[in-house]
Amino acid sequence: MSEKTTAAPARSSGSSGKGLATGTLGLFGSTVIGLASTAPVYSLAATIGFVVLAVGAQAPIAMILAFIPMFLTAYAYRELNRAVPDCGTSFTWATKAFGPWVGWMGGWGVAVAGIIVLANLAQIGSKYLWLLTNNPDLYDNVPLVTATGVVFIAVMTFVSVRGLELGERLQNVLLGIQYLTLALFVGIALWNVFAGTAPEGSTVPQADWFNPFAFTSLSGFTEAILLCLFIYWGWDTCLALNEETKDPERTPGRAAVLSTVILLVTYVSVTVAAMAYAGLGTSGMGLGNEDNAEDVFFALKDALFGPFAWLLVIAVCVSAVSSTQTTILPTARGTLAMATYKALPAAFGRIHPKFRTPRFATIFMSVVAIAFYIGMTLVSENILSDTILSLGLAIAFYYAITSYACVWYFRREIFTTMRNFLFKGLFPLLGGLMLTAAFIQSAIDMYDPDYGYTVIWGIGGVFVIGIGSLAVGVVLMVVWFFFPGSKPFYRGESLNRDTAVLVPEEESVVLRSVDGGLM
Repeated sequence: MSEKTTAAPARSSGSSGKGLATGTLGLFGSTVIGLASTAPVYSLAATIGFVVLAVGAQAPIAMILAFIPMFLTAYAYRELNRAVPDCGTSFTWATKAFGPWVGWMGGWGVAVAGIIVLANLAQIGSKYLWLLTNNPDLYDNVPLVTATGVVFIAVMTFVSVRGLELGERLQNVLLGIQYLTLALFVGIALWNVFAGTAPEGSTVPQADWFNPFAFTSLSGFTEAILLCLFIYWGWDTCLALNEETKDPERTPGRAAVLSTVILLVTYVSVTVAAMAYAGLGTSGMGLGNEDNAEDVFFALKDALFGPFAWLLVIAVCVSAVSSTQTTILPTARGTLAMATYKALPAAFGRIHPKFRTPRFATIFMSVVAIAFYIGMTLVSENILSDTILSLGLAIAFYYAITSYACVWYFRREIFTTMRNFLFKGLFPLLGGLMLTAAFIQSAIDMYDPDYGYTVIWGIGGVFVIGIGSLAVGVVLMVVWFFFPGSKPFYRGESLNRDTAVLVPEEESVVLRSVDGGLM
């Protein structure tokens, strides 16, 4: 690898080539944001029950198996980030590896996943806020819940525009609340199980829960894996903030790998504790009871926490609201990068002159998410629920693209050392293949009209939403092709394999270019 460095006066404001504030986040802050982006408490509350319904006692091993493609993909992100620390992440890397069309769709995958999940996070955060009143006239009031959700998105948009320092401080507090609650949940549940004071149906953890050969249904297995992919999704936020991170080549990648490992331990521990305490029965608090699937924590809160049951309600609310802010960050920075390289209108590249954040992109994506949220709610709450079930397709789509981009980008280096073979070749390739298989099998399952809550055109509404949202990206990509401002991108001039890592605006900055194309 050959590298030339051209030194020039740095920006006095401490900004990167796109105008973002640099050196804001360290390893701890990046890891916190990576963890907060997954909304751990909300993800577990909304997922454990459905995973148990899909695979029964094999829920813990499903969590572990779903972690494998996430962990392997994290290495793809780490290696690509070391070479190209660009906030466009999947968009930038896929464009450098495969060209503008694949790269644009990689960027769209990030954007559409962010828009869908923002709407659902706002809904959950609002619902749980009003659940604290214990008044069904409030928490069942759709206009009130929707309006509150819109306020949550607006507030977190304001925080995001104000800069990462404020956002990081806020996330430290919110994530601390979440992990304190989860630690109490695991501790109290297991204490009652082993002390013999747990409810009828409880059971001590079993070794067979971790048996990967005990799955009895392929469709159930793939459904569980896709559900688990959703709860791990979000750790890549710390990579989207790479240009604003101290040591941008190393810190974001380390934070990504560290986040996934912490999430694995968290999710498996909580799943085991919930299964042991509630059991797998189909009645009462049992996790096999379909009535409990939508929110396991809500079903167990009174028995487990007694008069302090409100702690779990607050934790889920905090989790959803916290993730609302961290979801805005990568979505806005992805569109900022796309605008910088002429893949979107120049307006998306506007930076706040004081806070050095992508103001226009942040506000625009939040407005789109609000419109999507209100629109889906007006049509049907079932449609909104199906949008979150479809999210796994977008996640698997752009994670797989990133994994393959890593292999192809480093193809000339893969066999030079064992480290390169593993981290730039084998691990990303396996992760990409696993995610592709999950995407295909899940799409097949979602096509069934009985999958999800809605049926559209005689087929599963989840399939229509999931595949349709990706198809919308194809349409927008083609439409942008006909605008004069897009020509440098589609001709491979504004972004290609040899494009410098950072693209300056008006001033000269430190740039790194490459001999031979590999960075």
